Amino acid sequence: MLKDGGRILIIGAGPTGIGAAYRLRKLGYTNFRVIEAEPDAGGLASSYVDDQGFTWDVGGHVQFSHYDYFDDAMVKALGKDGWFHHERESWVWMADRFVPYPFQNNLRYLPRDLIAKAVRGLANRPPRTPSPNQDFGSWILQTFGEGIRDIFMAPYNYKVWAYPVERMWAGWVGERVAVVDLARSLDNIFHEKDDLSWGPNNTFQFPKAGGTGAVWRALAKLVGHEYFQFNTRVKTIDWKNKVVHTDSGERLDYDLILTTMPLDVLAKALTPSIDAVSEAAPQLLFSNSHIVGVGLKGEMPAKLAKKCWMYFPEDNCPFYRVTVFSHYSPNNVPEPQSGKYWSLMTETSQSSVKHVDREKLEEDTIQGLLNTGQIHSRDQVVSVWRFTAEHGYPTPSLERNQLLKKIEPALARAGVHSRGRFGAWRYEVSNQDHSFMQGVEWVNAALLDVPETTVRFAETANSMWGKTR
Repeated sequence: MLKDGGRILIIGAGPTGIGAAYRLRKLGYTNFRVIEAEPDAGGLASSYVDDQGFTWDVGGHVQFSHYDYFDDAMVKALGKDGWFHHERESWVWMADRFVPYPFQNNLRYLPRDLIAKAVRGLANRPPRTPSPNQDFGSWILQTFGEGIRDIFMAPYNYKVWAYPVERMWAGWVGERVAVVDLARSLDNIFHEKDDLSWGPNNTFQFPKAGGTGAVWRALAKLVGHEYFQFNTRVKTIDWKNKVVHTDSGERLDYDLILTTMPLDVLAKALTPSIDAVSEAAPQLLFSNSHIVGVGLKGEMPAKLAKKCWMYFPEDNCPFYRVTVFSHYSPNNVPEPQSGKYWSLMTETSQSSVKHVDREKLEEDTIQGLLNTGQIHSRDQVVSVWRFTAEHGYPTPSLERNQLLKKIEPALARAGVHSRGRFGAWRYEVSNQDHSFMQGVEWVNAALLDVPETTVRFAETANSMWGKTR
């Protein structure tokens, strides 16, 4: 039976907040409001059009799903015909060549000396000793050996996460990293076999027009714009009196609250402060994400025509990933039928231990594209777009789980429910489908007494780590 939750306030109109709002409307519930600091819906899944007519996402988002409910919502958002469907073609650029992804399954593409180094490492791996608290660096060494660790895994993951792999927890890996064994590796090398189809996102979909943000704008429209209040930034959350105060001086009373604010930001907004949250939340690690989109004129090189994205572990470029964004949809460039333009979208991470010269990043990005042979001349560049997500990725650090064990019960006692990519701070369940379903499941738990599963998945994985690996 549907409960009366009273006045429900949702902070944030990204995938989690929209997931909650969408579910409320599906249940026929109308006593709620979504507030959002930005002028439109989408959060980290927003899209933008630059002055030259190129469309850009906040990173290389792709749509694949673990949930029928999410899949149905995507059809409701854009219709069955509103999507392009792609087979993933991803590559690693290193040693002046493309190596198919997963790198560790396609060593035959490397120079002979690197093949030998990788195979020696596989043959001499230390015994695997998984444990609930294993660090990612030791997991890499035990899984791949010194060779693959030094050639690819350690430098690439440092570029992605902006922290050394030894500071990260191994339990986040799940289905995200392909493991390999020596026999398979040698078979692929000697028989020149490609090993390409691994992974949960080997097929994916992408909106035909409007970028990823088109999905969330459409769902917000389905919910009803009367339920959203944009350009509204939270100043304080008075959890004892159940009142949110905004920067503009507005008072918003609530009976139930769902926040998707980053936990470290939320900690500062709580009044009175909650000691456990104030002490633990600032210790959570995260990285900034710098997105530089490069709009290009002329014909796309044949070597890139079918590629979706590429990984860059070497230090001759600042970015770790480049998406061939015009491949996702021809409508991501101006005059899509003309064939005059194409686009590359780069991602560069930054943290307290990985410096990025923000003033030079656009120039360094273009130089990196030249250094790696992805473009051949600066004259090709007709547009450069820049976006920085100060909270880009929540880092699954070694101390994260213990910090969350302090934060989550303290928030629960205060009646503050925190979900989403940075609201739950669990990278393992922060894809678009995961984030959307965190909102849906929070509503189900609050109004229907149906236990949440997605946000609790990582807790279950934590307890099983070392038993099932």
